[in-house]
Amino acid sequence: MADRPEPATMPAHMPDVFDETCSARHALELIASKWSVLILSALGAGPARNAELLCRIGGISQKMLTQTLRDLERNGLISRCNFHTARPHVEYQLTPLGDSLSETLTALDRWAERHFPALDAAREAFDARESEE
Repeated sequence: MADRPEPATMPAHMPDVFDETCSARHALELIASKWSVLILSALGAGPARNAELLCRIGGISQKMLTQTLRDLERNGLISRCNFHTARPHVEYQLTPLGDSLSETLTALDRWAERHFPALDAAREAFDARESEE
């Protein structure tokens, strides 16, 4: 594989997500999950319990919610707060790292909400062209 010249504006020690060995790709993989995006956006409104997240995020299974929460916690984007009360009470909230990402993800959510009709129309037009061929 030929070496790609580095852009003049990027110091040699900077991560490059286009490099297959760059660890930043793990971050992209984590936050590219629709469930991660939705959970982080939901927690942007404040701490929430598991059941609240399950109700708020339509279509997510308990298994997927639990798995994604664990992944986000493992990567430092959320924290799990266990309140040791008579009835067990666990809440999830954004960490400062997760909070720094939340604004960007909320903007992505709003973009999707604004532009889904255009995306739907493009898919329909493409499918119609494909079925004619």
